[in-house]
Amino acid sequence: MISRYTRPAMGEIWTDAARYARWLEIEILACEAWAKRGRIPARAVQTMRRRARIDPERIAELEAEVKHDIIAFVTQVAETVGPDGRFLHLGLTSSDVLDTGFALQLRDAAALLLEGQDRLIAALRRLALAHKSTLMIGRTHGMHAEPITFGVKVASWHAEAVRNRERLVTATREIAVGTLSGAVGVFGNVSPQIESYVLGKLGLVAEPVATQVVARDRHAAFFSALAVLGTSIERIALEIRHMQRTELGEAEEPFTSGQKGSSAMPHKRNPILSENVTGLARLLRAYAGAALENVALWHERDISHSSVERVIAPDATIALDFMLARMTGVLENLVVRPERMRANLELSRGVVLSENVLLALVQKGAIRQDAYRWVQRAAHDTLAGRSTFLDALAAEPEIQKRLSKRDLERLLDPDRHLDHLDLLFRRGLGTSGSSRQRTSRRRPTARTSRGGAK
Repeated sequence: MISRYTRPAMGEIWTDAARYARWLEIEILACEAWAKRGRIPARAVQTMRRRARIDPERIAELEAEVKHDIIAFVTQVAETVGPDGRFLHLGLTSSDVLDTGFALQLRDAAALLLEGQDRLIAALRRLALAHKSTLMIGRTHGMHAEPITFGVKVASWHAEAVRNRERLVTATREIAVGTLSGAVGVFGNVSPQIESYVLGKLGLVAEPVATQVVARDRHAAFFSALAVLGTSIERIALEIRHMQRTELGEAEEPFTSGQKGSSAMPHKRNPILSENVTGLARLLRAYAGAALENVALWHERDISHSSVERVIAPDATIALDFMLARMTGVLENLVVRPERMRANLELSRGVVLSENVLLALVQKGAIRQDAYRWVQRAAHDTLAGRSTFLDALAAEPEIQKRLSKRDLERLLDPDRHLDHLDLLFRRGLGTSGSSRQRTSRRRPTARTSRGGAK
């Protein structure tokens, strides 16, 4: 159900025809290597290049009889080559072709995922810069904490996305590994030079000691990297879902013309795009678990991993390709409401800046525990609706002795929390960009409050 929504290129990597094409290239390159060593005639390789054809239907017919995919494949190709087809698969074992071909598929899939990740990173960067100074409330435990900006929130997502790109690059390098070492991996009937030639042509490196198969810790690391990447996308999706809740209304997924949110309730605008992504992230984590289970095989090999990989490899890469495209689209078209962010920030009537007052009192000589009690009492009066936080603080006798009302007004200005935006953006985006005009000494203008772009 996912593949029809994704770019065709990702799905095409996992078709039977694409898999067989990679197998054929491996087989012919091995014959080329043998020919260079004088083991088979050079003309035989020329014949293979000219006449070899793949017929997935014929392979399926043969496999139904022999119950072996590589034998069926080699038999079918040999039928199209003629007498020189007897040189195919010389000295190789099935896993040589299966694992090396699988490495090519995973590497090609990873290249598409990296393209998608780059687009996501670019979208996050643009969104963060557009809302660098858009004030909003930060929340811990789901409760109001202290002011942040929406740009800082997005910069955190950006930094994580960059780390995930690095993880994917590392994981791709780990699985770009093949083997042509024969049965049980000891080069009993094939030369290491054959392996070196073929893998060099394919741009792969050799498994140092293949036990007949490429070690599956590599694949476990790869699918784990996909799971982490997907979970980071889920983190963004979950935040958007929270921000779209009616009570917050701070941001919203794009809602297209003609779209309907509910079959029963015409008013609904649900965050279905982010919800879909959240669900798919669960699958990626499950696939990572399955890949970990594949690491331990019997002795030099069994094929318990094979059935798992035939499911999780196309599913995981196609699902993540879809998730990247979907979340990038959401971020590029996200409806951001700075006025609601500001209104929610002011909902608690200033108590979210209580730490500013606490620290100022300590600097004025108050014992921290006493100052905490005075500020907390004023905050609770404010939350109970009996006063504004400024008035409640000013009414505290011990606070009056240490801080004037003007001092309190300055301490309760949320723009104080914008002083280190440039530092956070250098860290989160990797560049300082243009110099930011300081906003910590003034209230936001109407333009800043509505648009937040800086």
